[in-house]
Amino acid sequence: MSEPASEEVKTDVSAPIADASENVEAEKAASLVANKMNLQALPIRAYLDQTVVPLLLDGMSALVKERPPNPIEWLASYLVRNNPQGPSQP
Repeated sequence: MSEPASEEVKTDVSAPIADASENVEAEKAASLVANKMNLQALPIRAYLDQTVVPLLLDGMSALVKERPPNPIEWLASYLVRNNPQGPSQP
């Protein structure tokens, strides 16, 4: 009695990805994970300088030009509208 032949699944890891957009998405995902890990390792000042301060300075510059009657609400709205990370997830 002979044993059943096991089927091997052969994959060619050197084969190009069928869809270039898959490659781009994979690179973006890897970059986001690496960036998040790098941000976690930064000292507080460096973290703020890289993530919050540029947008906050832009918002404050626009705020002094506009001089709205409710500056805190205006600035909060500006920060949400101009968030470079896109809309926040609930």
